Amino acid sequence: MNSVLGRVATAGAVRWAPRRATAGACSKVCTKVGAARPEIILGCNASTRLASSSSTPNIVPEGVYDSSRAVMPKPVVDTKKESLDELGSVDKMYYTDRVDKVAEPERRAFTYLMLSAPHFIYASFARFLVVKFVASIGLAADTLAMAFAEFDVSGMDYGKSMTVTWRGKPMFIRRRTPEEIETERKVPMEHLRDPELDDDRVINPEYVVVLAICPHLGCVPVADAGDYGGYFCPCHGSHYDTVGRIRAGPAPLNLEVPPYKFLDETTIQVG
Repeated sequence: MNSVLGRVATAGAVRWAPRRATAGACSKVCTKVGAARPEIILGCNASTRLASSSSTPNIVPEGVYDSSRAVMPKPVVDTKKESLDELGSVDKMYYTDRVDKVAEPERRAFTYLMLSAPHFIYASFARFLVVKFVASIGLAADTLAMAFAEFDVSGMDYGKSMTVTWRGKPMFIRRRTPEEIETERKVPMEHLRDPELDDDRVINPEYVVVLAICPHLGCVPVADAGDYGGYFCPCHGSHYDTVGRIRAGPAPLNLEVPPYKFLDETTIQVG
């Protein structure tokens, strides 16, 4: 090099190399200090290599690294395959205990059985819990027995009522005469406080089924009494006709008709 300024640093001092130095001299200086501060003499090393490799030196500015002349290390690729012994399979069980799906189908079936058995047990247990929970919130047998009641009305006389009990409540069953049926059908709707047709309150016109609870204050009326020949509440003077409609008195509504049906011509099931 004709003119190379190499900045050389040591552990505690910084000094300048000679301004006009040869490639050999610069190389000696860099060798001595390179171990301590290699980053400072980067420009010096690059310029020295350029000067020694070409007759016409190409001066590289100080601090610039010539990447075209750098030698990159080649990646080391390990092409050696590890054997089973190196992986820990020294007993060769990988080969001896493999399941052959073609030659040994029974082993595959056993594997499927062992995998599916726990799932079947879990599903059965879940079903058991669901059934128990539904049964616990359902009605008891004695409650279901009280929900329905059957009554035989074959021995009843025309124009008479009988008092029975359903779910702990009193109930009237009346067998009407043809004249009573005809009279109730002719009543105008504008004369009723709680308008309701006679046919809407009965299934068989001959039999009337109503709860024996007055809708006024919950009293129990008297059957076959009152101004209209049906039911009479003596507590506050409510009068009902033979089909249980309010005709006079303070009661605001008709007597309630419970759900019922005829199992045959003379048997009534309530509930």
